[in-house]
Amino acid sequence: MSQAYSARSGAIEPFHVMALLARANELQADGHDVIHLEIGEPDFTTAAPIVAAGQAALAAGHTRYTAARGLPALREAIASFYEERYGVAVDPGRILVTPGGSGALLLASSLLVDPGRHWLLADPGYPCNRHFLRLIEGEAQLVPVGPTDRYQLTPELVDRYWNDASVGALVASPANPTGTVLSRDELAGLSAAVSRKGGHLVVDEIYHGLTYGMDAASVLEVDDEAFVLNSFSKYFGMTGWRLGWLIAPEAAVPELEKLAQNLYISASTVAQHAALACFEPETLAILEQRRMAFAARRDFLLPALRELGFDIAVEPEGAFYLYADISAFGGDAFQFCRHFLETEHVAFTPGLDFGRHLASRHVRFAYTQDIDRLKQAVERIARGLRTWRP
Repeated sequence: MSQAYSARSGAIEPFHVMALLARANELQADGHDVIHLEIGEPDFTTAAPIVAAGQAALAAGHTRYTAARGLPALREAIASFYEERYGVAVDPGRILVTPGGSGALLLASSLLVDPGRHWLLADPGYPCNRHFLRLIEGEAQLVPVGPTDRYQLTPELVDRYWNDASVGALVASPANPTGTVLSRDELAGLSAAVSRKGGHLVVDEIYHGLTYGMDAASVLEVDDEAFVLNSFSKYFGMTGWRLGWLIAPEAAVPELEKLAQNLYISASTVAQHAALACFEPETLAILEQRRMAFAARRDFLLPALRELGFDIAVEPEGAFYLYADISAFGGDAFQFCRHFLETEHVAFTPGLDFGRHLASRHVRFAYTQDIDRLKQAVERIARGLRTWRP
């Protein structure tokens, strides 16, 4: 007897890079030295003061549920962080601590999107954004973007693609997979465009802190009614702790709290206590050193790949990715990635994971390895290009 599963589950695409990752792990198990540039996870372990705070929380018996909105002390610490870093006063009551940035996205999409309605999303963009919308029977209106738009939505694109089913727009700054950052003026323009349509602006600020030669503006500097998704995973280096947050307009908080109570009860208690150490001067000094290391990696890998013939039209200002056009080499991006994995044991991600617009001719490199490993990767890629046959 065959078992029927939901249509929504079937419609959610897998991460295509996972097939490559599985093969990379097989090659590693067979003794091959694989350089991993495919997964968006920093290579640094969680900073020692954060780990110590988590251990102290366990020793003190902090293992019970917290309130659905999170520890008051952590929400206050996040609010203070916005005051210090962005000059923005955020009431801690507007902050909900969530199980990763994904938990924040789940809350925001569940609150704002009815079945059959949609958000506007940049294509290319982070794939889970559209998959979460499908999960709640909403939709993603993918908007093709490219170098001329710096791979971001613009007020003009909002006007062009907005229709009767639109209820909002989700943008990311810095963006995955392109690393581009929206300026304060650009955020203000998007806020005004979405407001004119009567919609909601949702901004993914998960890669804030990981910017190079500039600081990213928060949308809250220009729009106090925007929804902000953020995470302790990237800048704070707590990927496996699964902790994030959502900042919402005051009127939305009761509904979001109700959703949180039902969807996950509360975020990890131990992770929340550990995260209190994120904002200590000692921890922030460590994180800033890591930001400098990422900047050095970008500054090595970007010109090195361009010299090999990869077309990276827009210099990324944040995150830890390079989004490269492989048209000069010909062929399909997935097969291109597979070639380098099998022949040179370098793993990177095909554009298919990030949308549909010109996806088959783009790949993403994550510079989440140290410079010595990146140098080895470039040498192997140069060698692999000589044997690539589209």
